[in-house]
Amino acid sequence: MAAPGCALFGFSPSALLLWLAAAGAGRADAQWSGKGTSPHLPSIFLGRCAEYLALVAPQLRDKNCTAIWEAFKMVLDKDPCSVSPSDYDLFMNLSRHSIPRDKSLFWENNQFLVTSYAENTRRFMPLRDVLYGRTGDLLSWCRQKNASGLDYQSCPTSEDCENNAVNSFWKRASMQYSKDSSGVIHVMLNGSEPTGAYPVKGFFADFEVPYFQKDKITRIEIWVMNEIEGPKVESCGEGSVKILEERLKTMGFQYSCIDDYLPVKLLQCVDHSTHPDCALNS
Repeated sequence: MAAPGCALFGFSPSALLLWLAAAGAGRADAQWSGKGTSPHLPSIFLGRCAEYLALVAPQLRDKNCTAIWEAFKMVLDKDPCSVSPSDYDLFMNLSRHSIPRDKSLFWENNQFLVTSYAENTRRFMPLRDVLYGRTGDLLSWCRQKNASGLDYQSCPTSEDCENNAVNSFWKRASMQYSKDSSGVIHVMLNGSEPTGAYPVKGFFADFEVPYFQKDKITRIEIWVMNEIEGPKVESCGEGSVKILEERLKTMGFQYSCIDDYLPVKLLQCVDHSTHPDCALNS
């Protein structure tokens, strides 16, 4: 009698074993530690670009998504460990645009909370909600090590080599986003992160804070958000948050810090309405 799962999907047990063996062999052949190039990369990229220009920011409709893609895909001809941030300069020049004043939202270790709170640029415009960030969000890409095609099996991460295609993309995007931010700058940190809310080595610390334009920024507001049902590891004025505060002070920025900023906490409580941390005071 065939196993129920095999019959359900139309596989015989022997065919299923062959398929599993092939899949395992493919994983064993993976050269890098990261996931491979996202399937349908050109279609996703161009679709996101077109959607952004049509629905999110129609004032940018004069931008050319095909030209932006052509500039982006130049890195796909390079060795997967020899892509530098400057290789995205043309792509950035074609896709960058102004960021509304007071609408920049930086973050560490809470990407999806930031995305939810920003609400597709309605409240804020974090990096993934500018055009160049939207096209690359949650995607992976790289050329094969010794061939001209894309590597769908695996791509290098920073553990494999520093100058990989995806890391260099986000370095370049982070630098540009910081340079174009103005007014009140908002920073959302995760106070429940075991290693600290503010990674002293990370994209925000290394590729965003150093590129803040002092003449364009009025002040910086830090929100330290603890996860509902999570540990409270750090708060304003403590640990790595204090390191960030001191760094901003040294750089000459005015700043403030708020623990569990209420509008964001209310959003967190949508999924934890019965938790004591979400009880409303009468």
